[in-house]
Amino acid sequence: HVQLVESGGGSVQAGGSLRLSCAASGSTYSRNCMAWVRQAPGKEREGVAGIYLDDARTYYADSVKGRFTISLDNAKTTMYLHMNSLKPEDTAMYYCAADRRYGSTCHFGYAYAYWGQGTQVTVS
Repeated sequence: HVQLVESGGGSVQAGGSLRLSCAASGSTYSRNCMAWVRQAPGKEREGVAGIYLDDARTYYADSVKGRFTISLDNAKTTMYLHMNSLKPEDTAMYYCAADRRYGSTCHFGYAYAYWGQGTQVTVS
């Protein structure tokens, strides 16, 4: 059984930086794809970034390319989202998600088998 726990959210001024963490437990087979998904009030859920555990391939939404970086620790138990040059439109609840996937779908933002509880990011 896979469990995901996010941390690191908070409030920051525009142009600032934050780092989110997602501590994962359980089968790496079941969670070969790990991703960050966000949802702002009144908006649809949006896939932000995804990473494959086996080869560290990364994928990003166009809205965050060049500003956000997704990464894993060597043990593949903690995933990070380094967020730079934050904008007010980045304000959202950020969720860690995991699934078994292939190809370029890791960051697609929906239908993941496992989800964390979310951490709030507010940019003003």
